[in-house]
Amino acid sequence: MTPQAETHPSAPDPRLRGRTYAISFDRVWTAALTLAGGGGSGALPHWRLLSADDKQGVILVEAVSVLRRKRSLVRVRISLDTNAQSRVDLLSSSTGRTDWGSNARRVDRFLRELDRRLSATPAQILDPTR
Repeated sequence: MTPQAETHPSAPDPRLRGRTYAISFDRVWTAALTLAGGGGSGALPHWRLLSADDKQGVILVEAVSVLRRKRSLVRVRISLDTNAQSRVDLLSSSTGRTDWGSNARRVDRFLRELDRRLSATPAQILDPTR
C-alpha cells in the first residue's frame, strides 16, 4: 500500500477536508497553479509542476522532501460543486512503507497557503457537508 493522504468533505482529520470556496474557479485555479510552481515566483518550496489542465481542473506536481529527498506526487483537482462553488481536493502519495504524516502535512500546508493567497475570508470558505 502506498502512503498517501487524500481530501474528502467528510474526512475525520479536519486537515483533509479540502476546500469549497465562494470564489471564482479562475481565481482559485490561478492561485493554485502559482503555488504548484506554474506561475513563476510564488511556488511552494521544493514543488515542481509536472502538468496542468484547466479544462480537466487537474494540476500534477512533484514535491521533494528536504531531509530525505523523498519524492511525492501531488494531484490538485479544482472543480465546481453542485452549487457552482469552487471545490479543491488533493491527493499526495509517496513511495515507501510509511510517510510519517508528511502527505497530510503537505496537503494541509497547500490548503492553508491557498487560503492566504486568495485572501479567503471565513465567509468564503464554505462547509462542504452542507
